[in-house]
Amino acid sequence: MENITIQDILKATGGTLLCGDPSMRIDRISTNSMEMGPNTLFVPIIGERVDAHVFIPSALENGGACLTQEHEEASGDAPYIKVPDTLKAMQQVAAYYRNKMSLPIIGVTGSVGKTTTREMIAHVLRGRYKVFETIGNQNSQVGVPLTLDHLSSNDEIGVLEMGMSEPGQITILGEIIHPNMGVVTNVGVSHIEMMGSRDNICREKLDIQNGLPEDGTLLLNGDNDMIRKHLSYVKKPYEFYGFAPDCTYRAENIWEENGQTHFTFCYNGQREDVTLNVLGEHNVSNALAAIAIGLKYQVPMEAVKQQLSTFSGQRQNIINTNGYTVIDDSYNASPDSMKASLKILSDFHTDGRRIAVLSDMLELGPDAPSYHKEVGRYIASTKVTDLYITGELSQEYITEAAAGNPSIRTRHFSSNSDLTGFLKNYLSEGDVVLVKASNGMNLKEVAAALI
Repeated sequence: MENITIQDILKATGGTLLCGDPSMRIDRISTNSMEMGPNTLFVPIIGERVDAHVFIPSALENGGACLTQEHEEASGDAPYIKVPDTLKAMQQVAAYYRNKMSLPIIGVTGSVGKTTTREMIAHVLRGRYKVFETIGNQNSQVGVPLTLDHLSSNDEIGVLEMGMSEPGQITILGEIIHPNMGVVTNVGVSHIEMMGSRDNICREKLDIQNGLPEDGTLLLNGDNDMIRKHLSYVKKPYEFYGFAPDCTYRAENIWEENGQTHFTFCYNGQREDVTLNVLGEHNVSNALAAIAIGLKYQVPMEAVKQQLSTFSGQRQNIINTNGYTVIDDSYNASPDSMKASLKILSDFHTDGRRIAVLSDMLELGPDAPSYHKEVGRYIASTKVTDLYITGELSQEYITEAAAGNPSIRTRHFSSNSDLTGFLKNYLSEGDVVLVKASNGMNLKEVAAALI
């Protein structure tokens, strides 16, 4: 943080200074008492299992200040600021700091694709600007304020990811970020366990509009059925990107070769050949959003194309090792992203086997078995030759895939270590292996062992 003092914290939160110097400079915010130092503001969050107020004494050993909602009085040199709610106060400080900065910020949300789309947008914008973007996966009510803590006056434009796990969260994040534009990538079934229905998820995602200024606009995925269904809910000007004929930013002639994806970008009578350094039709969709934002902010088309040709992405790693290829997409999974990755596996040019190593998709609520069956039926329609799984719900993959295509070799393993041991002995030159599941299933350890 730049040019922030305790007095600014009081102004942002409406809090009360119990003790300490109101002119003290604050350089950063931390929720971790072990990362404290001079000029750091400690924010003790009350969690389900731990109330971090107990760490205030140790947090202040190296100097700094703290928020508190549990102290009525305090003494000493370290500033104590009494607020009704420490989490809300941290969000207010982040919003206050963001509003001191004049740079435009693009907010990105969606059930699937938001992280890759955010990374692509940022990469394209770097063709002209110094870009500030979400740090790691800090896209929550805690993570977004901690990300904004790193915003500097040298940054020229921002791209921030807005996650959602409960009703009202997108509106809260919008109040913190105040994005100038909002991008909605997709509405699927991630977090349906908490939200109840895809309709609820869609309206929550579209609430990104609540944080936009008067002249703010939306960029929406025109290929998503739920977004189309709920257009009457949209109160801001919007444009579509996607493959549908009425999309403002559209792609045609998609083809893959040598680990790259090629397509023709169509916009306002303009046609441009674009090359991506990542695979998959879903990444073409993500790239369309990035191109649209780049053009909106006057990045020259040639610079946009150059930036996209060097984008590598973080989520889907394709590694050639020991004569076979591993597609490591083990970070997360939903029905939509699972099918997108399986399509990459199916379309991958190889003379070897196409092996899907999968586990459960989590947080899908009571309909989780049916979503796993849906993926199993999709597997049967692909060129996948082998299906090896762990997890209870993943049994549905095998049931449906085998019913639709009896030639697929299948096997369920009781543990990731058993699965890893089998694969190490089974894989041979030319094989292509997709490793994908929700992060909680820990298939990353399988991918790491194969690489």
